[in-house]
Amino acid sequence: MNEQKLLDRILSELNDKRQKAEAAGDPYDPPRLFLHSCCAPCSSYCLQYMADYFAVTDFYYNPNITEKPEFVKRSRELERLISEMPLHYPVTYVEGPYEPKRFFEAVKGFEDVPEGGERCFICYEMRLRESARLAAEGSYDYFTTTLTISPLKNSAKLNEIGRRLEAEYGVKWLPSDFKKKNGYLTSIELSKQYELYRQNYCGCVFSRREAEAREQAKTDE
Repeated sequence: MNEQKLLDRILSELNDKRQKAEAAGDPYDPPRLFLHSCCAPCSSYCLQYMADYFAVTDFYYNPNITEKPEFVKRSRELERLISEMPLHYPVTYVEGPYEPKRFFEAVKGFEDVPEGGERCFICYEMRLRESARLAAEGSYDYFTTTLTISPLKNSAKLNEIGRRLEAEYGVKWLPSDFKKKNGYLTSIELSKQYELYRQNYCGCVFSRREAEAREQAKTDE
């Protein structure tokens, strides 16, 4: 399934509605999007892109981030980015709770699974489920995640989980593959422009160990 084409279709329909309202002189209220965000670099392009069509609530919820200083650092960078970026529609920032214990309980038994496997899928669902729950409580029009911008994340799995949660919570999932249309490359450029902290691992202790092992291997070579 081509998620970008599906997203393009939805955005085109929204743009048509806005243009018709403006042509008629009617007020236009953009639909509300509850956007799960993992960090500022990944969020940069997604916010720039989505804020042209939606009133966005940016939800930083990442219980996989093991260390509290790292959790706080990423949160503050995202909050700073939102305050500095010129965005068409307003973006509201919401920081979720720091709860690594919940993550460790969820992935128990999958500690040794390589990054990108079942442990990550469990983590995806934790973050998307909380996003869907809050989006439904807040009567948002859509929910989605910045995670699909990463080449290291399984976009097909993320969209599969999102659609299942849409059926469960009754709030529409916004399909995405944000790495398309040079999204990932744009996020790198925006990170440089705003001098964003770019971490070299996803967030959990397991991904950090893999990152450290890769760096050590490079050093040994």
